Amino acid sequence: MTRLTAPVLSPSAYQDTFAREHLPPPEQWPDFHFDLPELAYPARLNCVAELLDAAVARGWGERIAVIGASERWTYGELQRRVDAIAHVLRRDLGLVSGNRVLLRGANNPMMAACILAVLKAGLIAVPTMPLLRARELEAIAGKARIDAVLCSANLRGEIDALAGPVSHIVYFNAPGQPDALELRMARHTTPFAALDTAADDVCLISFTSGTTGVPKGTMHFHRDALAICDCFPRHTLASQADDIFIGTPPLAFTFGLGGLLLFPLRVGAAGVLLEKLTPDSLLAAIASYRATVCFTAPTFYRQMAPLAAGFDLSSLAKSVSAGEALPLATRDAWQAATGLCMIDGIGATELLHIFISAAGDDIRPGATGKPVPGYQACIIGADGALAGPGVIGRLAVKGPTGCRYLADARQLDYVHDGWNLTGDAYEMDADGYFYYRSRTDDMIISAGYNIAGPEVEDVLLRHPAVLECAVVGRADDERGQLVEAYVIVKPGVAADAALVRDLQDYVKAQIAPYKYPRAITFIDKLPRTETGKLQRFKLRAA
Repeated sequence: MTRLTAPVLSPSAYQDTFAREHLPPPEQWPDFHFDLPELAYPARLNCVAELLDAAVARGWGERIAVIGASERWTYGELQRRVDAIAHVLRRDLGLVSGNRVLLRGANNPMMAACILAVLKAGLIAVPTMPLLRARELEAIAGKARIDAVLCSANLRGEIDALAGPVSHIVYFNAPGQPDALELRMARHTTPFAALDTAADDVCLISFTSGTTGVPKGTMHFHRDALAICDCFPRHTLASQADDIFIGTPPLAFTFGLGGLLLFPLRVGAAGVLLEKLTPDSLLAAIASYRATVCFTAPTFYRQMAPLAAGFDLSSLAKSVSAGEALPLATRDAWQAATGLCMIDGIGATELLHIFISAAGDDIRPGATGKPVPGYQACIIGADGALAGPGVIGRLAVKGPTGCRYLADARQLDYVHDGWNLTGDAYEMDADGYFYYRSRTDDMIISAGYNIAGPEVEDVLLRHPAVLECAVVGRADDERGQLVEAYVIVKPGVAADAALVRDLQDYVKAQIAPYKYPRAITFIDKLPRTETGKLQRFKLRAA
């Protein structure tokens, strides 16, 4: 594997040079490829000018862009709000290009407008999950050296509790408050000219959701925001202007930022942005808004499957699963309930969005899919060399996006010979399909056998008594590790020793007996991140 020439950056448009100064050294970057004609972006590029201003100029001003619980904004209305917020940031608050703005809010149109305004104004967005506490926010604000905060009024408690000083804090969705963002916006009615940023100016610092307990800041360029729109949704999802996108991932999570905001804007479609969705309310919203594309995590699809018959889902044409591995049992349950064949995908905060997937006739149950056009992928074996079909190894990816951590030594762990190492153990077949096996740090080695926890989970999920489960390795002096399952049983099921034996026998009958869970612990709730990812490290620590 030969490295390409180290990247040469364009002259930055930013007065505040923090972002450029804290990129990893170029020799630590992954290789970047722009093999598709649509990825040939100009050297000067502001992603919001392309996603929003160009859409209005194209004649889409009266099309619906974003839909909230009580509002529907056209592209023209969204543009006017974005411009007003950009004026507040640059003129009222006096922020200079390259400053960082921490954003805090659930999924709603104003949160979307704030993110877009930050990018259009030549500032750098640092979106944060609504459930984060002051201590976690302080760590993010300190690492990104935040200059201002835009926060939904109903989440101000943790912002007020921040120990460190922040120069500017403005609250939105704050009716009646004298200094609310909406009142400031009302004073600005003129258009805002998007800053003439470089395509490789940083526009987003997205912090990982913490499946390992230690989040990292990933730095993405203006061109990256367009690249994710021009790969998966264009070539695999085949998005259209009449699509209505809906789902659960927060806009602070790159899965949600792309799937519910950037992807719809790129094709003139609409995104539905709703807060605090449950499986019931998401199904009801799909029916009410006549949504055509749904983005959510496997856990939600599993919970929605038995409820689906009670809702009119006739508008729904595509369902996308990402955020964590999709169990085959969940795929089968969803298809049986809706007739829809799940579009599985793997993405990463480090690469911004989905890079392996399949749709339609290209779907193979059990496989995540093939590299999305624009990306390459391979398996790296234990010896560090490329591995052929049938070998489980480290998944390596490269394409138009890639890992650039903010001042973090873990950059050296993620990038190897120009490839992004996602931390996933995969296997590729002879046809180039990629099959998820586990996270590389979740592979269980017991008595010399390699056991993938998700495989055991998939079997357990098919047992009629099991609602949810997680499988990890427990340290053991004799075997190295034991397979341990944490199980949530369905209502009315007795979680007792008899069920333990039944579950163990069930697994032995379905897959190789050495993979069965030698320990089973019944629990009420699995530890998950706000984005729905299972935090197995917490189970291992327990």
